[in-house]
Amino acid sequence: MTSESVSGTSATGTGALLATVGNKIRTMRKDKGLTLAQLSEVTGLSPAIVSQIERGLANPSFTTLAQLAHGLDIPVGKFFLGQEETKSPVVRKADRRNLKGVTKKSVGEAVYELLTPDLNGALEAQWIVSPPGHDTSATPFRHSGEEFGIILSGRKDIFLDGQCYSLEEGDSITFSSDIPHWYKNSYEEVCVAIWVNAPHAW
Repeated sequence: MTSESVSGTSATGTGALLATVGNKIRTMRKDKGLTLAQLSEVTGLSPAIVSQIERGLANPSFTTLAQLAHGLDIPVGKFFLGQEETKSPVVRKADRRNLKGVTKKSVGEAVYELLTPDLNGALEAQWIVSPPGHDTSATPFRHSGEEFGIILSGRKDIFLDGQCYSLEEGDSITFSSDIPHWYKNSYEEVCVAIWVNAPHAW
């Protein structure tokens, strides 16, 4: 988990976005009747970090936001996306919604795009592009549901409770999301994958 303070005039736009996300997290936490300490316990994040994020004073990584979302039992996309229903069942490439963290800096250059029209259904599909070195092991994911992933190009290591499964182009994997899991691109080429969660996790 990485967290950076935002300061300076060059960070004005980012600071406003961080404040908006922080306010949403605080509101959702209170709506669920959770204290800072309780949310900290279920996410594995320190109360100080949770407090800084809620106040817009820290730039959390995408995986940190995912841990918070799982602790609040919501899709992480709710921190960023409007939840209006989409009438069309089609998602054009140019219209994919970005599920990356708050800023590029907070998630490296990884791309997380929503392939399903919205987050209102039980199924969610993502287009994920992971650059060499991208690693989410610092904050393993664990949440309800089931996952399916297929590698379209490149290679990626999938860790399930510490056991590594190395996938290449055309390989797929299915597992229970309740198993602690994380991902790493240990290779020199970019990895492109499609990931499906049921029920939606992001």
